[in-house]
Amino acid sequence: MTPVEAVTLGQNAITITLLLSTPLLVIGMVVGLIIAVFQATTQIQEMTLTFVPKIFAVMLALLFFSSWMLIKLTDYTENLITNLPNIIR
Repeated sequence: MTPVEAVTLGQNAITITLLLSTPLLVIGMVVGLIIAVFQATTQIQEMTLTFVPKIFAVMLALLFFSSWMLIKLTDYTENLITNLPNIIR
């Protein structure tokens, strides 16, 4: 395995990780921003108010995106296992 192949393999792993985590992180960030604006306008400074809606939103997003995430991860793993003989040489 050449250094270029090793870097490409690492780059692909990081890319798939970012691709799979982005929808959940964006939804959590948007819900957190909405709650922060709500807290600022109503002056409610309860710390536990931020956690429950974010957890609920991320769980709903996970249910919605889980099939897409599983397909992407399965395709990546299948491609990696298929190319394993070429990687080892």
